[in-house]
Amino acid sequence: MVGTFYRSPSPESKPFVDPGAKVVENSVVCIIEAMKIMNEIQAEIKGTIIETLVENGQPVEYGQRLFKLKLG
Repeated sequence: MVGTFYRSPSPESKPFVDPGAKVVENSVVCIIEAMKIMNEIQAEIKGTIIETLVENGQPVEYGQRLFKLKLG
């Protein structure tokens, strides 16, 4: 396990992105907690979020896909 996936900055906050959200390079899409450090994960390309592939609070691994994205 590399870390834990979080969709929002806190349990009371709205998710960074939901399906249908448009993102550009460097848009924050989630947080991965690793060794008690919160790492903001940014989009690498421009597009629209189609689906979130990981549940909030779920452990994730290196290279694991977190979102489905439609380019453009």
